[in-house]
Amino acid sequence: MGPLEGLRVLDLGTRIAAPFCAGILGELGAEVIKIEQPGSGDFMREIGPFVETEDGPYSLFWAVEGRGRKSVTLDLRKSEGQQLLARLAEKCDVLCENFRPGTMERWNIAPAQLSDRLIMVRISAFGQDGPYAQRPGLDRLGIGYGGLLHLTGYPDLPPVRPGVTSSDYLTGIFAAQAATAALYRRDAGRSAEHRDRGAVIDATLYGSVLRILEWTIAGYDRLGTVRTREGNRLANSAPIDNYLTSDDKFVCLVAGSDVNFARLCRAMGRTDLIEDPRFARLAERAEHSDEINGIVANWTRSLPAAEVERLAIAADVPVATAYTAADISKDPHMAARGDLISVTDPVIGVVKQQGPAVRFVGEPNTTPSGAPKLGEHTRQVLADLAGVGESELDRLQQAGII
Repeated sequence: MGPLEGLRVLDLGTRIAAPFCAGILGELGAEVIKIEQPGSGDFMREIGPFVETEDGPYSLFWAVEGRGRKSVTLDLRKSEGQQLLARLAEKCDVLCENFRPGTMERWNIAPAQLSDRLIMVRISAFGQDGPYAQRPGLDRLGIGYGGLLHLTGYPDLPPVRPGVTSSDYLTGIFAAQAATAALYRRDAGRSAEHRDRGAVIDATLYGSVLRILEWTIAGYDRLGTVRTREGNRLANSAPIDNYLTSDDKFVCLVAGSDVNFARLCRAMGRTDLIEDPRFARLAERAEHSDEINGIVANWTRSLPAAEVERLAIAADVPVATAYTAADISKDPHMAARGDLISVTDPVIGVVKQQGPAVRFVGEPNTTPSGAPKLGEHTRQVLADLAGVGESELDRLQQAGII
């Protein structure tokens, strides 16, 4: 159940960006049908870490990002596979793909060759047009070309990538938002020009990263400022850092404003710092950031993370421990809100994983179905949506089309 119940999505993507877009739509209630290459399937099935099973290693990456959809094997490089895809598209609302631009055209399943009601989400590293369109590209290129990699890490060390494939996930989120907007315009919009007509969405890995760069471009345009790496601190705010504690954890304290700084001083038992002329106002603290961050660091190193959190929260100071997976798994707040769910995987059984990021107040949380086995739903989907009979399914399977 969900607000997109009754809608149907074709997921032609590989790896993360396009499948994640389809997966978000699925978590909102849409039926998601994943098209995979016969024999091999999505590359995510081959990415570790793996759990050993009697049938061989099984990807936990796939268990998470393959969930909530049906698997149909279909060789899109062959004419019969392309024709079947077009027939499925007639019964679908959204198609998500992230092949190199021009691939869908070569396979005769470009937007102009499919249903004119279809919302086609096209995700690529550099876009469907422009001088870089044909360049190969994965997540790392998105964060590099989009400007985030240059900002991540410490100023005296090489750039450091974020810990997850962030441009893939960001692009999937932006693309899903665009798809829902296109669906609204198609089905409920006021414009007669677009009513009952689909759309083509051009989403790029670098573009999603570029969009979250805050003031970076405006600062260069008007001030000539080339923003660079600042580590865990901010040039115009202090104290703020990820501070080491006595039990070798890190807590993030954000006390840049005058109000939060005064609260932190009370939590530390150092109200004398409030009147210190070096720290009296934000501008002075930023100028003496090494001194004030050092004082806070000495305090946190004397206490375990839980005690730093307790004292900071009691004083109403923004604080959070840098959580590991173990911390997340036993956190009472996440448990109370249902942030972790138990998904029943058809290969390895129940797997705890992160749930949908948003929920609708007053409506029950939904748990996606487990990631399907390769081709698990091929015959059912082709029979139900494309009208393919049993004997024809047998022939297609023998010919390697499915």
